[in-house]
Amino acid sequence: MSRWVRRGLAVPLGVPLALAFPRPSLWWLAFVGLVPLLALVRAAPSRREAAVAAWLGGAGFFLAVDSFLLRQVGPFALPLALVVGACWLPLGLVAWGLLRGPVSPMRALAALVLVPSAWVAGEFVRAWPALGGPWGLLGATQWNQPAVLTLASVGGVWAVSFLLAAVNVGLTVALASAARSDSGGLAVDRARGRLVGLGLPLVLVAGTLAYAAVRPAPDAAGTMRVALVQPGVIDDVEQRFQASLAATLGLAGDRLDLVVWGESSIGRDLDQHPADLARLSAAARTVGAPLLVNVDAERGAGGIYKSSVLVGPDGREGSYDKMRLVPFGEYIPLRPLFGWAARITDAAATDRRRGRRLEVLHAGPVAVGPVVCFESAFPDLARTLARRGADLVVVQSATTTFQRTWGPDQHASLAAVRAVEAGRPVAQAALSGISAAFDARGHRLAWRPTSWRGAAVVTLPRSTEITPYARFGDWLPLACGLVLAVAALGAVAEGRRLPRPRHGEALRS
Repeated sequence: MSRWVRRGLAVPLGVPLALAFPRPSLWWLAFVGLVPLLALVRAAPSRREAAVAAWLGGAGFFLAVDSFLLRQVGPFALPLALVVGACWLPLGLVAWGLLRGPVSPMRALAALVLVPSAWVAGEFVRAWPALGGPWGLLGATQWNQPAVLTLASVGGVWAVSFLLAAVNVGLTVALASAARSDSGGLAVDRARGRLVGLGLPLVLVAGTLAYAAVRPAPDAAGTMRVALVQPGVIDDVEQRFQASLAATLGLAGDRLDLVVWGESSIGRDLDQHPADLARLSAAARTVGAPLLVNVDAERGAGGIYKSSVLVGPDGREGSYDKMRLVPFGEYIPLRPLFGWAARITDAAATDRRRGRRLEVLHAGPVAVGPVVCFESAFPDLARTLARRGADLVVVQSATTTFQRTWGPDQHASLAAVRAVEAGRPVAQAALSGISAAFDARGHRLAWRPTSWRGAAVVTLPRSTEITPYARFGDWLPLACGLVLAVAALGAVAEGRRLPRPRHGEALRS
């Protein structure tokens, strides 16, 4: 196979993993979808070509999984995919080093540890907000499989990613070992390698399912009744306000604890428009519950903020300003250089301003931890809110730009992952869908598609559990990085101990 054929083939081989995400949510592909690319990497003639194949496969994956963003990023799509795809370079290097040629049991065991570690380390690096944030993490494909997703309570979404990567590596080892028939000791070695390749991933999967089966049920701590308001795509600020208000007033008598409006449900600053605040307070009195609304407006001379604002019968009761903004969607990185993108794409015409800290807002007896839209992709935010005493994590979203794409489904599915990680129920109210709710174990309690309009009431069981992930944080990706560093140092030390060929020997060999 020529170099350019191999490189061209690598790009589409990254696509199958994208199909494991919503939509179409072929979750089982996450267990096998990486195998073809690993086989291509394994067969590469050099370390460099293996790394290039993994890199291009990563670029293909990101172009597919983030295809709904093409209108926002325009000509930046390909270079951004190549930049983020570079996070797959360590995967290619480690996989090639351990999987090429006959795979002994020891190399198979090393691959089952180091290749998934390289995968998780790469995901953790690209989770840095400056690289676009943790969108499309492999573990998130299991959002609708609570038994597998339960592993996220121990090590976050990273633990699920590790498991899935290990299964893909194990299958690659098994297929590589079965591809050739040998005799004698080599055949036995291959059989043992195949046994290790299949056996350890099966043990990991079985252990995950066993943990899900024996894990104690959450303590009975009562319930919360939350209404999610979804008025639809309405461009006019006042009409959007009125549509949300009308749906809210229809909830009178439902004995609610909280009413949640979507992102940008209010387009005027409440301090500068006290009549809007008065209407919200009157609505809170009518339904007997506070309203968590979202203001997307210029705050005096301070710039434009997106803010979750809790409004009770007597007025404002607290607020939170969005901290992590969407690149190009809410700000343009290095705007003096790339500001022209707003003229040819749907990129942000004006940069939003960032908040400084998370807030836990108190809606009567319910402690609410708000995050705004894209922020639900970040594992650390929901985990931190749970540690600070939040009973409920609320996601306020819009996704009006991404109707009829994979975007709303991908985004809503993240609520399930955050719920399991944090050990808290998560409710998402989207201006135009999808509005959803999940209990602390990731079971879906509500799901309203983008075509639906109205207010959905969902009863959420409380949870007081502090999961290992909420307690210890991102220990797994840090451990993966440490393991890779130790392995790299060992490889360097081993290389120095090997005898160097004397003058002329290299030519004769």
